[in-house]
Amino acid sequence: MSFWSYLGNRHQQLLADAFQHASAVFQCMVLATVIGVALGVLTYRSEWAGNLAVTATSTILTIPSLALIGLLIPVVGLGVPPTVTALTLYGLLPIVRNAIVGLRGVDPTLVDAARGIGMSRFTRLARVELPLAWPPILTGIRVSTQMLMGIAAIAAYASGPGLGNEIFRGIASLGSANALNQVLAGTLGIVILALLFDAAYIVLGRLTIPRGIRA
Repeated sequence: MSFWSYLGNRHQQLLADAFQHASAVFQCMVLATVIGVALGVLTYRSEWAGNLAVTATSTILTIPSLALIGLLIPVVGLGVPPTVTALTLYGLLPIVRNAIVGLRGVDPTLVDAARGIGMSRFTRLARVELPLAWPPILTGIRVSTQMLMGIAAIAAYASGPGLGNEIFRGIASLGSANALNQVLAGTLGIVILALLFDAAYIVLGRLTIPRGIRA
């Protein structure tokens, strides 16, 4: 069977897997963004705390994805829980690092001016520092998303959702008629999803970053 015939026969299952893959990555990126930005906010004022946060999240990233998911299975079981946990942990480093860099890069005179007009520390953070740090934070989110698109395929090892199931089925049946088609369909699907997510982030950046800051 040709690749295009395979896509025609399996398009409904492939679309369902693609939706699950995109949904898993999106939800994990939301969690990773909230946690990562919070860690950045809590640690950027202190050199040692910021270094500790970056070191801790980078250490997580050195753990092989298959090993981490395997270690999580006895703790949280099969399926969605190990997938969400692993992807969220892997997505932290670029967001934490860029949040710290972005917040530290805010012009101190702007913060002083905000303090001078009576803004509280929280208000300065929410209305001055975070908006100015948003471009590098968004860059970190984009990098994390591209990483997680590929890592999410490993979730099939723990009966997780997504296009990884198509790839694993193909690998498990190498030598059969459709093995290569399965691997190719899953891989191309992940690449297409990654490109679509990146395009969405470009649009989001244009909508949320003022032109003066982009320049």
